[in-house]
Amino acid sequence: MTKRGATLSTSQVRRDAVVDAAIAEFARTGYHGTPINNVATRAEISPAYVFKLFPGKTALFVAAIDRCFELVEQALSAGAARVDGSTPEEILHEMGGAYAELISDKSLLMLQVHAQSAADIPEIADAVRRGLARVTTFAKTRSRAEDSAVQRFIAYGQLCHIITTLELDGRSSDWARILTEGIRHPHAE
Repeated sequence: MTKRGATLSTSQVRRDAVVDAAIAEFARTGYHGTPINNVATRAEISPAYVFKLFPGKTALFVAAIDRCFELVEQALSAGAARVDGSTPEEILHEMGGAYAELISDKSLLMLQVHAQSAADIPEIADAVRRGLARVTTFAKTRSRAEDSAVQRFIAYGQLCHIITTLELDGRSSDWARILTEGIRHPHAE
């Protein structure tokens, strides 16, 4: 998840590996339920080295959130590129499809869900707001859509989160069909 062609120091490579491990671990058990030891084990380094790279658990969680939103923006960009020069609605539609593909493994989706649940921690709330601002601004700028269309795009993304985390797809109840109708989201495998 590094920039192409860039030469990275060993510490930067390790930092990236720790952030990747943090995404996976925090996605599983959330901010409060994930000890740094679990992240270190997944990254195959010592907990002390994690603390050398990040001053604490909150800083590591914020780095994971920042990476998450970076990956979301990259996916939206790739989706928009599929229909370059199209209408704002078509661009947003393809961005939505690319986002659904991105969160199909659920790690980034669950990280976002856990981040919202830990938003009582100011640094985490700031990171979520920063990420949401980044994605909203990108969607608006790249699609050239009206504000109301961008708002619906973001709202449908949140609805996609609910559908996916609660596995509502294919449920026969009327309320679940209402929520899932016409919404693209990763299907349970």
